[in-house]
This record gives sequence, C-alpha cells and structure tokens, in this order.
Amino acid sequence: MLSENLYTLRRKSGLSQEQLAEKIGVSRQAVSKWESGLSTPELEKLRALSEFFQITIDELTGDGSPSGGREEPKAPPPRKTAGSLLGAGLCLLGAVCLILSGVLTAASPATADRIDASSVVTLNGTGILAALFVLLMVLGIILILMNTGSKKK
Repeated sequence: MLSENLYTLRRKSGLSQEQLAEKIGVSRQAVSKWESGLSTPELEKLRALSEFFQITIDELTGDGSPSGGREEPKAPPPRKTAGSLLGAGLCLLGAVCLILSGVLTAASPATADRIDASSVVTLNGTGILAALFVLLMVLGIILILMNTGSKKK
C-alpha cells in the first residue's frame, strides 16, 4: 500500500517528512497525508517519489514492501533431497498398502482369515500388516520433517 511503502522508504532513507517534502517540492503536510492514507499524490508527484527512491511506481503503490532501488535476491525454490523423496515414497507406500489391505479384508474375508491363521504372533495377521503400513507412513513423515527442518537453518 502506498502509505506504508512511502513511510518505510522515507524512514530507510533517514529523512523527515519535511526533508522529503523539500526534495520533491511539496509541503510537509502533503507527505503526512500521503503516509497516513488521507490523500494520494498526483501522478507527477508519484513519478517524483519513484525517481527519488529509485523504484517503479508499481513498487511504490503495490502491496509488497519496496526494495528501495535494490533488487533483493530471491530464495531459490526448495530442492527435494533424497531423504525427502524417500520419506514421501515410504509414506505413499504405507498409505497405499493400508488402503489395499482394507479393501482386501472387506472384499475377501476368507483371505483375511488365512492371513490371521498364518500369524504366530497373538496380534492377528491383518493387525500386524496394518501396524507395519502405519509404521512405514510414520517413518516417511519423520524423514520428510527431518529434511525440511535442516533446510530452514
């Protein structure tokens, strides 16, 4: 917004409202009204302001914060590391297997009973499979979180 950008630029430049007003040929009250949003400068004054701060009129009047004539380097988009990809793959594999085992149990209860009968653990076989698939998903999520946390530092 113009009023916020103008205030920010003026403060970054170390100028008072009066000093800025003298530089572009207006009164201090005009600068005060522009910064408070009570009025907006005419086009010729917008041009003078943009030239003075070495930015475009779009940057001056836009919603983003003004760069003050310096092009700020943009951060590159985050790269997917092997750990993130492995984590996403494990998470996806666990979710797909969990869904498939649920569909298999619902579609063919006899097959689920055979899996249960083949298990030597007191927890039935389908429960073990479900726990294994959830574990895959949790491991995937942990890997993803570990890799995104290390990128922020």
